[in-house]
Amino acid sequence: MIQVQSLNHTFKIGKKGKEKKIEVLKDIDFEIQQGEIVSIVGKSGSGKSTLLQVIAGFMKPDSGSIKVNNTEIAQFNEKQSAAFRLSHFGFIFQNFQLLPNQNVFENVELPLKIKGVQAPIRKIMADKILSKVGLLEFADHYPNELSGGQQQRVSIARAMITNPPIILADEPTGSLDSQTEKEILELILKLNQTENITFMIITHDEEVAQIAHRKLRMHDGQLLGEKNYVI
Repeated sequence: MIQVQSLNHTFKIGKKGKEKKIEVLKDIDFEIQQGEIVSIVGKSGSGKSTLLQVIAGFMKPDSGSIKVNNTEIAQFNEKQSAAFRLSHFGFIFQNFQLLPNQNVFENVELPLKIKGVQAPIRKIMADKILSKVGLLEFADHYPNELSGGQQQRVSIARAMITNPPIILADEPTGSLDSQTEKEILELILKLNQTENITFMIITHDEEVAQIAHRKLRMHDGQLLGEKNYVI
């Protein structure tokens, strides 16, 4: 499903001509199989969120290979990356990233609008997804009328709406209380089991990481030996 080999990425800081390179990802290698939940665990600054951004195509790596369903995507241009993201990835973020001036239904249907799906089909698909996450009755509510847990369920519904094979989640429960966190993690497990969605979860929280089939650890830009962190 996802194959990463010899992946390297640096940030440049300082004035032009006097830039200093900071190694953020150092020779990363790992694979994620279809239907797996894999967590990438690490402290702030370890490089785990950068890894997600590079895999998603928001950043281009300095070197290395990223294959998704046997398609090499590491050197896609911006247009190619955007098209690939829309058809292969769904995203869940810590701060939900919902549009405040659009209601739940409109937030969820947005990826379908971008793809050019007709309104009647969008309606059917959005209603179905909202029903799965238990929010169909809130379709006409706005984000500020929802709890944090409900907003994250909207985010999950939006991530699922295009039927992506992979969902990339960056600290998906970081803004939630412990009870709501438990509910969101149970929903992720249910979606993995019933829809066979592959999840890559970035987290600093060991409890969140425990739901994964496998747990990998980032430290100073390096992915530590997988065999030491298998659950």
